[in-house]
Amino acid sequence: MDIRNEENASGGRYVVDVEGHEAEMTYSRTSPKLVIIDHTGVPDALRGRGVGQELAKHAVEEARKGGWKVIPLCPFFKAQVERHPEWQDIVR
Repeated sequence: MDIRNEENASGGRYVVDVEGHEAEMTYSRTSPKLVIIDHTGVPDALRGRGVGQELAKHAVEEARKGGWKVIPLCPFFKAQVERHPEWQDIVR
């Protein structure tokens, strides 16, 4: 999947378009080394196809690459973190 990053001064989102549908994971930046993932939106047409999981993996990769920690407020992302103990290094 071709996930793109859209950033602004206070945060941003990871976005992917699949078959004309847009899915996203949004975050707020609280400091240069800390982000809060607060929402994952996947249209019904894409549910069950691993799109949210790919967004979560991308968020983890970005956190590792940027050297920052994540506070998982989004229920979906929080559940993914609990299922993936190997992601604990990025969680605050």
